[in-house]
Amino acid sequence: MKNTTLTFYGGVNEIGGNKILLEDGKAKVFFDFGQSFTMGKDYFTGLLVPRWICGLKDYFEFDLLPKIKGLYGKSQLEYTDLRYSEPKFDAVFLSHAHFDHVAHIVFVDEKIPVFCGSGTKLFLETMEDTTSMSLGIHPYTTFRTGDTLKVDQLEIEPIHVDHSVPGAYGFIINTSKGKIVYTGDLRAHGPKREMTEEFVEKASESRPVALITEGTRTVEKKTRLNYSESEVKEKGNEIVSSTNKIVFVAHHGRDMDRFRTIYEVAKQNGRKIVIFPRLAYLLTKLVEDEHLSFPNPLRDRDILVYFKRKKTGTYCEEDYFVWERPFMNKMVTADDVHENQGDLVMDLDFYQFCELIDIKPDEGSHFIHSMSEPFSEEDIEDQVMHNWLNHFKIKFHQLHASGHMHRNELLEMIEQINPKIVFPVHTENPAFFRKTKKKTVVIEKGKAYKI
Repeated sequence: MKNTTLTFYGGVNEIGGNKILLEDGKAKVFFDFGQSFTMGKDYFTGLLVPRWICGLKDYFEFDLLPKIKGLYGKSQLEYTDLRYSEPKFDAVFLSHAHFDHVAHIVFVDEKIPVFCGSGTKLFLETMEDTTSMSLGIHPYTTFRTGDTLKVDQLEIEPIHVDHSVPGAYGFIINTSKGKIVYTGDLRAHGPKREMTEEFVEKASESRPVALITEGTRTVEKKTRLNYSESEVKEKGNEIVSSTNKIVFVAHHGRDMDRFRTIYEVAKQNGRKIVIFPRLAYLLTKLVEDEHLSFPNPLRDRDILVYFKRKKTGTYCEEDYFVWERPFMNKMVTADDVHENQGDLVMDLDFYQFCELIDIKPDEGSHFIHSMSEPFSEEDIEDQVMHNWLNHFKIKFHQLHASGHMHRNELLEMIEQINPKIVFPVHTENPAFFRKTKKKTVVIEKGKAYKI
């Protein structure tokens, strides 16, 4: 008789870092292989990070990745005491393109196939083209909703969900012991909430023996402000329409729903939006996908691309990466932004704040922080951000829509899917799930659970 087990090597009592191994008979498949937001926080901080040249050595030293034979690439094991062996795993399935779900596939043996959504593949390509990040050269297979993928005797059905990055999926997995559902990350208050509804409905119809669910927003006390995407648009429009000053906006670079919201607010108020080359490059990739609808920055008159001074400081073509150069026809500089402040809405994240020195924004300009609030009042970056805003006398606004379900929505989802057992991951409060009437496992990292 075949054994079916789930082993969780990441996403256990932490946000992100999901590494979920499903074994069914001879089939061995990982779902996600990311890095958690707090990984190694007891040993690494700031510029003190694991040495890339040492592969997995520093990670193994502090038990940050599991020592598993037949999983990792030969070059990644060179400086470790784990000997290389041929792959013993059939595939890695990625739910979406966020760092905390994909980052560690760089360590996985490049002979092991990676399956991901078509949109996720575009994001991964962009990340590799525009940053120093490498995810390894794996054989990729892309999928969309409606596909059924076979790995050995497993049948895996990806179904789209709404999240804060396009191309996010949950999975229904047909095993020898019945259906297992994995939510990935999802929300019920975004502009594509109907996709999440479709996933939940199909998951319910599958009558699963087990549900692996995210639980990011399961804090007992709600201390953070969160809106729907439509509320972000409404409140953002109120800010932009009420001022003749420039409005800066910080949002996650891969939150394309947020980009679309800010873009539409700018157009609604007769303003152009200023973005950085990396986002412009991503947009040119995403317009290739007929299932996504984004403006092309090379053609759209309402999109301008901000170029920082580099090398010579003269904005000559040779100063910039090859992938940046196509956008130089849409180039604006700090002087251009300064002279046209009332006509612009500008993307500006925390790590680009030095540009404010050159832009010289007028007193009373606005900054919309369209990202999560800090977890505590002791957040150093948050304090530094406010120091900058106070220095330039810029008004601060917090305006964000989460990429994750609220705690009550999670409970409703579980009741609707109606699994026999619940495995909570991607959460710092797994005990919360005991509020459901379903049998709930508070997971131990590295322990195999029989289905």
